[in-house]
Amino acid sequence: MIGAPTRIAHQGAFVRLWTFLKRERLHRSAWAVIDALIWFAAILLATWLRFDFDLEPVLVGGTLLVAAVAVALHVAVGFFAGPYAVSHQRGSFEESSDISRTVAITAAGLAVWAFAASPLLVPRSVPLIAGAFALTGMFAGRFLVRSWRDRRAGSRRHQRRVIVFGAGNAGRRLLRSMVRDEQAGYFPVALLDDDRSKRRLRIDGVRVRGTREDIAEVARAYDASALVVALPSADAALVRELSEAATAAGLDTLVLPPLHDIIGGKLSVQDLRDVNLEDILGRQPIVLDTEVIAGQIAGRRVLVTGAGGSIGSELCRQIARFDPAKLYLLDRDESGLQATQMSLTGQGLLEGDEIVLADIRDLDTLREVFGSAAPDIVFHAAALKHLPLLESFPLEAWKSNVLGTLNVLTAAAEVGVGTFVNISTDKAADPTCVLGYSKRTAERLTADFSHTQPGRYVSVRFGNVLGSRGSVVHLFTAQIERGGPVTVTHPDVERYFMLIPEACQLVLEAGSIGADGEVMVLEMGDQVRIVDVATTLIAMSGRKDVEIRYTGLRPGEKLTEELFSVQEPKRRTANPLLTSVPVPRIDASAVRGARLLSHDGAGSWMREVACPPLPHVPASRRSSGS
Repeated sequence: MIGAPTRIAHQGAFVRLWTFLKRERLHRSAWAVIDALIWFAAILLATWLRFDFDLEPVLVGGTLLVAAVAVALHVAVGFFAGPYAVSHQRGSFEESSDISRTVAITAAGLAVWAFAASPLLVPRSVPLIAGAFALTGMFAGRFLVRSWRDRRAGSRRHQRRVIVFGAGNAGRRLLRSMVRDEQAGYFPVALLDDDRSKRRLRIDGVRVRGTREDIAEVARAYDASALVVALPSADAALVRELSEAATAAGLDTLVLPPLHDIIGGKLSVQDLRDVNLEDILGRQPIVLDTEVIAGQIAGRRVLVTGAGGSIGSELCRQIARFDPAKLYLLDRDESGLQATQMSLTGQGLLEGDEIVLADIRDLDTLREVFGSAAPDIVFHAAALKHLPLLESFPLEAWKSNVLGTLNVLTAAAEVGVGTFVNISTDKAADPTCVLGYSKRTAERLTADFSHTQPGRYVSVRFGNVLGSRGSVVHLFTAQIERGGPVTVTHPDVERYFMLIPEACQLVLEAGSIGADGEVMVLEMGDQVRIVDVATTLIAMSGRKDVEIRYTGLRPGEKLTEELFSVQEPKRRTANPLLTSVPVPRIDASAVRGARLLSHDGAGSWMREVACPPLPHVPASRRSSGS
C-alpha cells in the first residue's frame, strides 16, 4: 500500500503535469487566435491591393465573409493536423513546416471557393495573395517573439558569457541549445569561424565576429570568460592552438568530445567539458579498413608478446574485437597478465592455456610455447623502453630488445607463422641512444627473416603513446601531486604523441597491409613541446604553485625526434596515416654468434651495426611519401 508521503508526491507530480499541459494548450490557443487575426487582416489587405488601394470594396459583406471563412478554415486545419495540434519549439523547422502546410491548404480551399462562387465575392487572385501575406505575417510574429526571448536571455547575468568557435552544424545546434535552455549555464555572446564567407552570419541573434585570430579582441569586447570549441572532429593541433590562444586571452577552454563518444550523436550543452591532455596531444581521427583487418585476424590463432604492457594489452583488446580463433597473452609480468585478462574477460584467475608466463630471453621456453600454441599471427610488443636506464645498462637492451626479438622471430619461423609484426619506436630512425640502436637492430632482424622465411615479417614504428606505463605523463602527474617541481630536460625538447588505442588500431592495419620486410611508420601529427605537456597538466590540476625545473638533456637524448632516417625512401600505402620504408637486413646468425658479455661491448656493437647504409633503391620505388 502506498504511504502518505508517496501519495502526496504522486499527486504533486500529477498537478505539475496538469498545469504544464494546460499552459501548453493555452499557448497553442493563443497562437491560433493570433494567426486567425493575421488571416483576417491578410484577406482585407489583399482585397485592398487588388482594388488599387480603394477602401470601399474592402468593407463589404463578401470580403468580410471570405475573411471569416479563412479564419475558420485555418483554425480547423491547424488544430486537426497543423501547428496547434502539438507543442512546437517556437520558430523551429517543424513548426514552420506545419504553418506552411496549414496556410497552403487554407489558401487552396479559398481559391477553389473563389473560382466556384457565384456571384463573385472577392477577386479570384485574393486567396493566393492573402495566403502569401498570412504566411509572411505568421513567420514574422514568431521571429519577433523568439528574438524577444533571446534578448531576454541576455539579461541572465548568472550565466557564463562564452564565445563559440565553429559556425557549422555542431556549432549551430550547440548555440541554440545554449540560447533556449535557461538552465544551461552558458550565454553565447559571439561566434568565431575561420570560414570568412560566414563573416556576416547570424544564428539565433548571435553573430560571427571573426576568426581564430580575433579571439582576444572579441573576448575583451564582449566580456567573455570561456571559449567553446564546437568542433567534435577537431584534431589535436587545432585544439592545442585554440586552447593556447584562449589562455593568452584569459579564457577557459571547453570542448565537445568526439562524435563517437556522444550518445546517439546528439549534441547538447551537457556534453561540454574542460580540455584534457588527450585533446591537446592525441586527438587523431583514425579511419580503418576493418574488412582487411578482420580478414587477417578472424578465425586465426594470434599471439601477443608483452601482453601485460600498455601497448600489448591494448593490442589484445583490439584484436579480440575481430574474433580470433585463439588469443595468446605472453609476458613475464604476472600482474600485467592478470590485468589484461581482467580487461578482456572480466576475471583475472590466470587460468587457461591462453595465458603464458614466459621470458622472451629464454629461447627453449619460447619454442615450447610456440610449438604448443601454433600461432598464425604474432605481434611482438615485449621490450625494454626506458632510455636513461638502457644508457646505463646497454647489455640489458641487447638481451631483451635484440636477442629477445631474435628468439621470438626464431620460434615463430619454426612453426611457420604467417604474419609477424614487430613493434618498434621512432628512436630507431637515425638512432643516437641505446634504446634506438637496439630497436633499429630488431627492425633489421625482422627484415632478415622476411627474406629467409615464407611468412610476412613487418615492423611498425611510432612515437610516444599518451598514458603508457612509465610515460612522461605519469611522471609529471606524480610530481604535481607531490607539489613539484616538475622536471623537464630542456625547454625546447619535443616529442610525438598518440593515444594508445589509435596507435594499436594503426598497428593492426599496418600488420594487415604492410609490405614484407619493410617498416610501417605511423603518421604522428606534429611534435609537441614537453614543457607544454607539463604546463597543461599543472593547469588541469588547478595548482598555481608548481614549479617547472629544467635538468638538461640526458646522454643519447635528442631535442627533436624523427620518424624517418634521412636515408630511408618513403612509399605511400593505401592508408594515408601509414608510410612504408625499407630497412637493411642483418644476418641473424651474426647476431646469434656475437658474444657480448659487458655493457660497454653491447653498446658499442649495437651502435656499429644499427645503421649501415641502405642498399640502392630503384627510382621506381622511391617516393616523397607523406
